Amino acid sequence: MAQLTINEIRGRARAFSEEWRDESREAAERQTFWNEWFAIFGVRRRRLVAFEHHVKKLSGNTGSIDVFWPGKILVEHKSRSEDLDGAMVQAEDYLAGLDEDELPRLVVLSDFARFRVRDLDANMTYPEFGIDDLADHIELFSFLAGYRPRVFRDQDEVNVKAAELMGRIHDALNASGYRGHALRVLLVRLLFLLFSDDTGVWETGLFEGYLEQRTSGDGRDLGPQLAALFDVLDTPLDQRQLTLDEGLKAFPFINGQIFAERLPMAAFDASTRSRLLEASHFNWSAISPAIFGSMFQSVMKPDERRAIGAHYTTEQNILKAIEPLFVDELRAELMRIGSDRSKLLAFRDKIAKLGFFDPACGCGNFLIIAYRELRALELEVLKRLRELDRKRHEGQLTTEASALSQVDVDQFYGIELEEFPCRIAEVAMYLMDHLANQELSREFGLYYARFPLHPGAHIHNANALSVEWADVVDPGDCDYLLGNPPFVGMARLDDQQKQDNRNVFVHLGTETGIDISKLRTGRLDYVSCWYAKAWLYMSGTDIRAAFVSTNSITQGEQARSLGPLLTQMGFEIDFAHRSFRWTSEARGKAIVTVVVIGFSEGGQRTTKLLYDYHDGSQTPSERTAQQINWYLTDGPTVYPAKRSKPLIDGLPKGTQGNKPWDGGHLLVTPEQLPEVQADPIAARYLRPFLQATEMLYGDRRWCLWLVDAEPADLRQSSVLRQRLDAVRRERLASKTPPVRDAAQTPALFVQIRQPTTRYLAFPEVSSERRRYIPAAYLEPDVIAGNKLIVFPDADLWLFGMLQSAMFTAWIKALAGRMKTDISISPDLTYCTFPFPPRGTRSASIEKAATAVLDARARHTNATLADLYGATSMPADLVKAHRELDRAVDALYGRGRFDELNRIARLLERYQSLVGLSP
Repeated sequence: MAQLTINEIRGRARAFSEEWRDESREAAERQTFWNEWFAIFGVRRRRLVAFEHHVKKLSGNTGSIDVFWPGKILVEHKSRSEDLDGAMVQAEDYLAGLDEDELPRLVVLSDFARFRVRDLDANMTYPEFGIDDLADHIELFSFLAGYRPRVFRDQDEVNVKAAELMGRIHDALNASGYRGHALRVLLVRLLFLLFSDDTGVWETGLFEGYLEQRTSGDGRDLGPQLAALFDVLDTPLDQRQLTLDEGLKAFPFINGQIFAERLPMAAFDASTRSRLLEASHFNWSAISPAIFGSMFQSVMKPDERRAIGAHYTTEQNILKAIEPLFVDELRAELMRIGSDRSKLLAFRDKIAKLGFFDPACGCGNFLIIAYRELRALELEVLKRLRELDRKRHEGQLTTEASALSQVDVDQFYGIELEEFPCRIAEVAMYLMDHLANQELSREFGLYYARFPLHPGAHIHNANALSVEWADVVDPGDCDYLLGNPPFVGMARLDDQQKQDNRNVFVHLGTETGIDISKLRTGRLDYVSCWYAKAWLYMSGTDIRAAFVSTNSITQGEQARSLGPLLTQMGFEIDFAHRSFRWTSEARGKAIVTVVVIGFSEGGQRTTKLLYDYHDGSQTPSERTAQQINWYLTDGPTVYPAKRSKPLIDGLPKGTQGNKPWDGGHLLVTPEQLPEVQADPIAARYLRPFLQATEMLYGDRRWCLWLVDAEPADLRQSSVLRQRLDAVRRERLASKTPPVRDAAQTPALFVQIRQPTTRYLAFPEVSSERRRYIPAAYLEPDVIAGNKLIVFPDADLWLFGMLQSAMFTAWIKALAGRMKTDISISPDLTYCTFPFPPRGTRSASIEKAATAVLDARARHTNATLADLYGATSMPADLVKAHRELDRAVDALYGRGRFDELNRIARLLERYQSLVGLSP
């Protein structure tokens, strides 16, 4: 009898699991169970394997081994749910009574439902697995059918370490001079080989064995041997040479263009061969699609990683986009269908025709996960159909499965700028298809695969911003647009990316008639170009989209550009994840805060959803919304424009403090203070100087405030002469004309806005983690730097309003960001703030504001940074702020407030104050 292939064994194992998954009677069915179990491997149990084999135990008593094949396997079998730990103790007792040549390789414990395997040769116990997973662990027993035993050196799922290892293979070959396109194709092929070695594409361990047995330790012949293997994988079986090496004959025909191209011969050495072997020792069968993006990043230089905006999501983050985009609705539809056969068939046909398009697909992570979820939905349909008509499928499952599975990778489209991730995306989609086919096979108790490969996902190597998306996939064939376009901030755009931005928005204006010049699109992050292209591509269709983006596009100036454009184009936001911290599987992780925005023309979702994150959590809370604006709040689609004075009368104008532009020569550090104080003239002009850092953290610095200085003092003081001469030289060297002009008055700050009375100071930049942005009253002899915002003659009512959660929510929604910190602009955040009428409930606001100041005063040794730290805010100050919030919230209506509905109320009031229609 010919030796069974591993794939045949795996198929038999699945049929066995299907037959025996519900059995529980040890005595009644145990022998039949093991007769059929050994038949999986082509072993006739009666000839080789004994039941109730008698053996003398360690105690001297005689016992009976349930199932025993000398030198091969010892089985202890229990009834369902019995203790397998006790069974192991019993088995070890039997082992002590066996002769040396009888000792088995494996000890197997089972209760019908579970298997536990101990390998005595490898001295290791494998994780317990269920009967439904027997086919996935078949390589543990493959030696029973005559195959060389293979031990996985890493039993964990393939992780980032494997991706790092691939990166080191890349680095070694790159250093040897094997570079560019050939190296990228080679790495993708190696990825395919490693995956195939563990997932039943061919006999388990075949590639690892080929490396070990057909290549020498010094690695010199590894390049030619790989070239020969690539040629075989690209050649149909009936076209191969009859004299082909035995080590190559066992490999199947793969094709699919993966191995079609002839590559230059790579020169390996012992070290590189060792690294490839180490990668082959991982168990790639449980590979996560997120690993592909990680592998891509692991072989890139850090500067390249930033240059092309390569940041890769975890599966968790991908699901945040695709579940509300299409998965949740399809699951709900399937739930409503229940067991209606005709509707199940219609649903299966529907999902097999859906088109998915990622116009910045990278290594294809979004497409891969979307495909996996679609196949999972299809499998659920097939399971229900099987239950409805199980008899019809008996005896013809192989044929039926291939007909039933209609969802395929050719429903997926992508564009990617770089060649390497394009190739990874193409192969990764094939690999995910194979994993889905394995899942189908396990469920139906058969072996089903799509090899040789057929045409795959449509991945285009191009600049997505310079090609017509309709040339990649006709909008009529696209249902969902998705992905995470490059994260490149406006300040980091290179010349090509700036040109991309100009071209995209000029084209948008030309096609729509919208006056783009008013939107200052040149100051938008790179990702905004994908939104502009998407709106044109989706116009007049039912396509739904979801992009992951840096949260900067929903804040400040960018929100004021993109929000109105979204509205003018007739699009609505269907769902959104508000700001959350990015997590990545990649080496050199990106540290960034992102949002997810789901949108469609006219709003395709009847129920709009907002997901909000609190205190750094990666798990959001969900709420329904009436209307989601570009600030990602449930409120009017209004986008406040900059103003030079507050919306209501009677409030002081908030301005930046004084700007020295002096090269540091008008400023005095603690180390320089004794020298300046020693000069009696200069000492008279010393004043405390505060920027935001000094105000928040209590650091001390001074300045020479010479606004009213006598000319004689400036000439007679040696300290002042030296410092002012240095200021003059510094300003003359500036490229800014007003600064050069200011060299004529080196004793004065370039910009002077110092209040002459007590004033309120606000930091221009503050951490996003603070619940409130702390302001403080300062005396006029304390000089405010340009990193403070000053409010002259601010009373307690205004202090209370600016220290409230209401004002903080407004700032967080409208302000721009400096990295992740809040960057506050008076003309955008203060002057636009929709205050209640001046003096409303003044007494309650002033009382609560006084309580806040009193609470601060009780902590004499604490800085404002201490008092307002995310984890260090004192309880009495927390309480005082809560009372202040209640008083301020009451000015804006009844009900309980959180950040989202505060912003909604404020936008409604702003809309009313500026006379905009709802």
